[in-house]
Amino acid sequence: MLEKILIVDDEESILNQLRWGLAGEYEVVTASTADEARRALREERPGIVTLDVTLGPPSAGPEGLDLLDEIVERHPLTKVIMVTGNDRRENALTAIQRGAVDWYAKPIELEELRVILKRAVHIRGIEMAQPGGAVARKRYHRLVGESEPMRKVFGLVQRVASTDVNVLVLGENGTGKELVANAIHDAGPRRDQPFVPINCGAIPENLLESELFGHEKGSFTDAYRTREGKFELADHGTLFLDEIGEVPAHLQVKLLRFLQEHVVERVGGREPVRVDARIVAATNRNLRAMIDEGRFREDLFYRLGVIIIQVPSLRERSDDLRLLAEYFLEFYGRQHKRRLRGFTQAALRAIAAHVWPGNVRELENRVQRAVILAQDSYLRPEDLELESAGGGAEPLPTLQAARDEAERRLLVEALTRNAGNVTRAAREIDVSRPTLHDLVRKHGLDLARFRRPGLPEEGVEEDAGAP
Repeated sequence: MLEKILIVDDEESILNQLRWGLAGEYEVVTASTADEARRALREERPGIVTLDVTLGPPSAGPEGLDLLDEIVERHPLTKVIMVTGNDRRENALTAIQRGAVDWYAKPIELEELRVILKRAVHIRGIEMAQPGGAVARKRYHRLVGESEPMRKVFGLVQRVASTDVNVLVLGENGTGKELVANAIHDAGPRRDQPFVPINCGAIPENLLESELFGHEKGSFTDAYRTREGKFELADHGTLFLDEIGEVPAHLQVKLLRFLQEHVVERVGGREPVRVDARIVAATNRNLRAMIDEGRFREDLFYRLGVIIIQVPSLRERSDDLRLLAEYFLEFYGRQHKRRLRGFTQAALRAIAAHVWPGNVRELENRVQRAVILAQDSYLRPEDLELESAGGGAEPLPTLQAARDEAERRLLVEALTRNAGNVTRAAREIDVSRPTLHDLVRKHGLDLARFRRPGLPEEGVEEDAGAP
């Protein structure tokens, strides 16, 4: 069975060239706009995507990078190869940092592209062969984490997503219970159908029944027309019942009937309406204690909790603190167009020392606020409104240390941009090849990590006798 590849480019000639050139090696799907690409991703589920940085007129900006972010978030096992013009190579480095597996420049050389595609297929095969596939990664859909408690959550989500069983998600406020529900929906066969959330604790009790089950015209004052409830809106999709512990007793009975028979009856209605919706419920309440107190039905608990997923608090996944903070810094930096370099060591110590009673939501809010208000390129404890965790002010680096760090960063960027080709990298930063080799040794860099398989490493004619 051929690997399916999606080619996204706004030039029809390139689409035709690659459709013809790769026929027989891959099952080729093409798209000329971002919307066509999104539709192909949903319907065709390609394993590999080649994506032009600029879709449409240059004035539209690097729309392909925005689409790359969506693919990395929603299709984590899909490998993306970015396409860029020779005058836009800085976009290639940005794309790699944002999750692309590789890149190549126009004009397209078919043999070079074949090598890059084979490498992407190989990487995808390795990830697919690992237990849990995407579970071994740091991101799973919109969930972020690499700690052992989160790996367990990823594994449970992946195993239950392909089924239709009801899932009960438990955890403190701010731990990401709705993100878990979203991941279950997005990873399952209902992904192209509606995901309908409702917060049962945020709606007055006298309106909750109508919101959930709908009502008929004239069934009560102000019922001027028949209205479908959330159950019907989620038909063939997923209904997420947040704060399920807040549902009053009389509605627990109606909810239990739906779980048993998959029918709903609108307020004021007489005819049952059959609905095919998967139920994912969540709460921060102790439902077992509520059962003992007679405030929650035991039979409903077992109907809802065929599978129970316990989302850990941020205190239980402290290994993820830095990863999450850096993820939010990158995300909100792009959203608010702020070019920030990272966190100071004092800020990282303050993050590690804080108790985080508001969990991930608190961390996200603090980082977003800091991104907006920060006056420096590095976020400090005061930007996060956190107390410094000992150590006082950070010592400045020595002038030589700062020079060495700047030199190393320039060297890494030059080698990355030129795929490890020493001759081109040396020319770009205006040093001789022997000097560049000396710098590589000085900073302990491995040239192999920058090279792409199948491409010349340094230019045979120019680099003969290179050290």
